[in-house]
Amino acid sequence: MADKSGVRLGSKAARLLARLGRAEIRPGLTEQELARVEARFGFAFADDHRAFLSVGLPTGGGWPDWRHGDAALLRSWLGRPVEDVLFAVAEADFWHPAWGARPPRRTDAIAGARAHLASVPQLVPVYSHRYLPAGRESFAHPVLSIRGADIIPYGYDLIDYVQEEFGGPRDGTGERQVVDATAAFWADFLSWSNQGG
Repeated sequence: MADKSGVRLGSKAARLLARLGRAEIRPGLTEQELARVEARFGFAFADDHRAFLSVGLPTGGGWPDWRHGDAALLRSWLGRPVEDVLFAVAEADFWHPAWGARPPRRTDAIAGARAHLASVPQLVPVYSHRYLPAGRESFAHPVLSIRGADIIPYGYDLIDYVQEEFGGPRDGTGERQVVDATAAFWADFLSWSNQGG
């Protein structure tokens, strides 16, 4: 059962995006379509992300086409955050402290990292290289922007993200809120990336 606050948050973000007119919005995904996507790709949308997509499906440009998109392309998109971490392991000497001692050989380090990354929380693309953590009965996660080994929060929740990315009205403070990632591992990677990793 989806959390009502998560549904309200996602619905409000979808209506804001539609009002801004910055994306073509098609009819939202039905419960059956959402369930098919989740079963096909092996994750569950967070409650706010699910509501966002059910109110209206943004299409074109950098929006993932969950209704008619190419499965290989969508899988690639879903795998990109992990592949970016593997790139950081190979090229920038990233190694998570919880993984123990880093193997001296690069190929062994990559293989070890891949094994550890098999259990990190799944990130789901929202738009282009912007992601939300997966997970039913969760919501209000920061949207993370991931490019290579560079990861930053790009909105403290889905509404703030739409305002930031597509130029919607701000909440009136004029200052950006300090945002911490909420998904295990990705919060650590964010910290490492922001320390110049």
